[in-house]
Amino acid sequence: MEEADGSAKKARLLLPNGHVKQEEVGEYHAAGGGDDGGAVVPAEAGYGSRVELAVKIDMSVLHCPLCTLPFKPPVFQCNKGGHLACGGCVALLPGGQCRACEDGGGFFHPCPALDAIVSSTKMACPHAGCPTYVPYHEAADHRSACPHAPCACTEPGCGFVGAPHALAGHLADLHSVPVRTVQYGRVNQVPVSAPQQLLVGEEDGRAFLLTVGALGAAAAAVSVVCIRRSAATQPRFSCKMWVNLPQPADAENGGRADMVLVDIQVRSSATPGAVVVQPTFLAVPRAYMVPVAGDAASMEVPLNIRIDKISR
Repeated sequence: MEEADGSAKKARLLLPNGHVKQEEVGEYHAAGGGDDGGAVVPAEAGYGSRVELAVKIDMSVLHCPLCTLPFKPPVFQCNKGGHLACGGCVALLPGGQCRACEDGGGFFHPCPALDAIVSSTKMACPHAGCPTYVPYHEAADHRSACPHAPCACTEPGCGFVGAPHALAGHLADLHSVPVRTVQYGRVNQVPVSAPQQLLVGEEDGRAFLLTVGALGAAAAAVSVVCIRRSAATQPRFSCKMWVNLPQPADAENGGRADMVLVDIQVRSSATPGAVVVQPTFLAVPRAYMVPVAGDAASMEVPLNIRIDKISR
């Protein structure tokens, strides 16, 4: 390995899926006294210092040869033939005996050195805008829960796919979906007359799609979803939606108005708007609606909504 110059270098890690990882790598020089080098160690660092290296690795090395799933600690190694296996496969082998050894004399034992390698082998999340590097064996779980996982527009003839915040901007800019800012933990009055409305969290910019659909001629269904691929993505949300029955000014009801209310866990959707009525929704009878100002033929749902973060 050639001696580096005095400045820090950016090393590039070409991963099995084609993604590249860049790491800060310190100055290197040869140790051992000869012109041919010898051991290569980072300058101004002891042998116990942590330095990340850029390497290429065959993806098959990171997979169990028995079940073909990615290795995750603990990794086991045969004490005779050096064969590898994951913990799940070893648990199924009688006595932890290696079947790959011809004479049957090999037995699997934990290998902490391989655990360290497996844990430190990381890859970049493939989703645009996500800066995360995760251990290779955790990559699939991260991709499904990544807050940048792409979502799709369901407007007819539109093929847009993008991160949740990009889809929200797309719906507002290209499909003229109204946008309203809401505060978590507070009651927000949201008059709804359009089929869809975007609610954007003032605190974090999280986007929710509010959808109104007809339940026959007598009522409307109001539903809300968080625009993201997986509900496993943190944080999670709960939501209360209610509508008060309009009362005449001279009504004698003791100051208490009838209402319809629903208290739900907010579901997530990578295709918001594809299903008008979610499994839980608010059913609003027509008597609870009011005419739209300046358009007596159209009706508006005078919705009250409160969205709460229930975990981070």
